[in-house]
Amino acid sequence: MATSMAPATGAAVGGTRLEHARAALAAMGAAVLGVAPHVLHHVGPLAGAALLAGATGKLLFAALAFLAAVPMLRRMRRRHHSWAVPGGTLALMAVIFAFSTFIVGPALADGERSAAAKPTPTAPVPGSPAGHVGDH
Repeated sequence: MATSMAPATGAAVGGTRLEHARAALAAMGAAVLGVAPHVLHHVGPLAGAALLAGATGKLLFAALAFLAAVPMLRRMRRRHHSWAVPGGTLALMAVIFAFSTFIVGPALADGERSAAAKPTPTAPVPGSPAGHVGDH
């Protein structure tokens, strides 16, 4: 009795050029979608605070993150034959996004504001007494 050495998934090991091209294209698309949220958060200072710093920007980036995650969520649904795992992943993504938006972001912004608000010490002008007002 001969046993088959084929992979358990039923896919061919070698594959055709078309399959390799599709896999490479899918990998490049996944890389772009994975880097997109990081790159897009740098757009804020460039595109203007009025659009991206407020609630509109937060909703825009939440929608972009969701759209970027849809292919991954669909693959998870096919793999697990249930919406429980993709739903849990989406809920976790929403919690992390909310934590970043409402906790980390304001804490970083307050740190930048407090550092900018501190007066810079100035050296006294040589030849004038410290604290002397020039024009009385």
